Amino acid sequence: MNILQILPQLNVGGVETGTIDLAKYLVKNGHNCVVVSAGGELVRELESCGIKHYILPVDNKAFWVMLKAARTLAGIIKKERIDIVHARSRVPAWIGFMGTLRTSAVLLTTAHGAYSKHIFSYMMGWGKYTIVPSSVIGRRMVEGFGVPFENIRLIPRSVDLAKYSFRDTLRQASRKEFLIGVVGRITPIKGQLYFLKAMAKVLRSLPGVKAWIVGGISPGKDNYMEELEVWTRRLGLSEAVKFLGLRHDIPELLSQMDCLVMPSIAEESFGRVVVEAQAIGVPVVATRVGGVVEIIEDKLDGILVHPKDPDGLAEAILSILKDQDFASGLARAGRKKVEEKFSLEKMAQDTIKVYREALDIARILVIKISAIGDCVLATASLAALKKKFPSSKIVCLVGRQAKDILERCPYIDELIVCDFKGRDKGIKGLWALARKLARRRFDMSIDLQNNKKSHILSFATCCGRRYGYDNGKFGFLLNKKIKDTPEAIGPVAHQFRVLEMLDIDYSGERLELWPSEDDKRFAEKFLAEQGQMPRHLIGINIGASPRWQSKRWVAKKFAQVCDSLDQKGYRVLLTGSADDASFAKKILKDVRSRPICSVAQTSILELAALVAKCRVFITSDSAPLHVAAAMRTPFVAFFGPTDPARHLPPAERFVVLRQKGCPPCYKDTCIKGTNACMANIEVKDVLAAVDSLLEK
Repeated sequence: MNILQILPQLNVGGVETGTIDLAKYLVKNGHNCVVVSAGGELVRELESCGIKHYILPVDNKAFWVMLKAARTLAGIIKKERIDIVHARSRVPAWIGFMGTLRTSAVLLTTAHGAYSKHIFSYMMGWGKYTIVPSSVIGRRMVEGFGVPFENIRLIPRSVDLAKYSFRDTLRQASRKEFLIGVVGRITPIKGQLYFLKAMAKVLRSLPGVKAWIVGGISPGKDNYMEELEVWTRRLGLSEAVKFLGLRHDIPELLSQMDCLVMPSIAEESFGRVVVEAQAIGVPVVATRVGGVVEIIEDKLDGILVHPKDPDGLAEAILSILKDQDFASGLARAGRKKVEEKFSLEKMAQDTIKVYREALDIARILVIKISAIGDCVLATASLAALKKKFPSSKIVCLVGRQAKDILERCPYIDELIVCDFKGRDKGIKGLWALARKLARRRFDMSIDLQNNKKSHILSFATCCGRRYGYDNGKFGFLLNKKIKDTPEAIGPVAHQFRVLEMLDIDYSGERLELWPSEDDKRFAEKFLAEQGQMPRHLIGINIGASPRWQSKRWVAKKFAQVCDSLDQKGYRVLLTGSADDASFAKKILKDVRSRPICSVAQTSILELAALVAKCRVFITSDSAPLHVAAAMRTPFVAFFGPTDPARHLPPAERFVVLRQKGCPPCYKDTCIKGTNACMANIEVKDVLAAVDSLLEK
């Protein structure tokens, strides 16, 4: 794999150390690693290991600077053939996001802290996966920034055990001098003031105790440093406490300590220095804040106290300094936990697993938000996609009216249902749906709908690959597109032209539907209630879309077909939706036989179960035609205002009836007022078509 890590600077710090440690591990294990930052004193160490470093102003929040850096980053990604861009801070995440939009690289982020709700912070949840060092930070990203839980990956920070040799912690019982350390930035949330107050109490019991406070002053916290110095003099600690400032030799300093204290008063994302101390064998006292409680098990491998509690801190420190066996037990247990959970080896392996998961398990969004029949037509494409990407997660966006079609589809992992007549109505509803899709971090979107709305939603995913037809309806929002073909091809083959951009060729895939056992029982019961289970059932769909009345055949001719089939010993099943109820009454008024009427009495999958019982199904160009094709039921299809070359579903046994003298006009109402293209289809031709299919 080719990995690019991007962070603000490469100066001393936990994030920087983790970046370098991971980069070295990746290169050592056969991967290529590139680091991008604004520079720093650790660049030399990185380059000495043969790791390439690029300097970019990725610590600058000015939008125009970020935009320019993103363009440069995209060039680096292409030049180095980067697979994964791993952003470790907010501005780098924005730049990484914009850079990956121009390439096929996958963006991952690591949220190192509990970020405030700021526009820059939201981007830390926009990677395909968000790596967090503790459950506390994971919960913050989910609850505070809307990151889907399934996008969170927990990988605690680590230490390179080769740099932290475990020492012998046994001490002589007569020992009177001890050294305590506090390591962390000089800022109020690190709680150094409460440590000083605890030290005053410790010294009353053990006068020989000394303390080091290690850490640089956070920007703007000079007044706090002055306050600490005042308290040090006021508490009489001037001889016992030393402020060492920013140091780069933390392992050496820790090795001289008898106890490390972490007195933080605000949630810590993790607590790297705690793990470093445990690795060396230094017993730890820490406050119960944030991710620290995921490192220390109280009184087993460290001691936990409540924040802002100098008395509790003092008591815990004294219990370690006065009981050598207890201190040694904490140290050994701490080292064992670090070896098991917080080693560089484990962190790096877990990170590589996330990298592989990000590359191997594609998240694919298929957009098909139209009517029922069109969703049935999409089943062949879904099967081909799953065959091409067997380990992928395929999510399908469908309209509310068609959701039942794909609920049991084995080729998709999740349905997202939209309702453009309800909650997703209008610009506000579309915006809310777009945000919902964006949060899912899809790798690619496949637009099988190809209209303005679907193109907008595809673009809203912010994924790097957006496939579909460039049909002039906002097609510029797609970046993987083809022009429509002038020749007439079938609806499934037409969809596969989009899939060909993914190297998926059409090889005669058929439509499918998946009625449940309840649907099948419904069909059995419904037919049985007609007096006897018919052995020879012919289905007739009398319906047409409310919009496409020009597709409907003549009521009297339907009645004549019913009677003729009845005379031949067949039982007729009439199907249709609630919109066809009044038309059904016209047919039943003219019919002399006794057809079974299921109009307005079935769901789409119950209809599919009924159609499967039919020996032949007669229908116009409508959703039931696609249902018959999916259920492998031979059908007679009426085509009038639409072209069968473009709309006939793939099937083995069928007959198409149409009047060639009236070319497809694609008008929902006949411009001549005669509806001749449908009305001129003769009863005798329908009966002959049925006979031909039955003979086969």
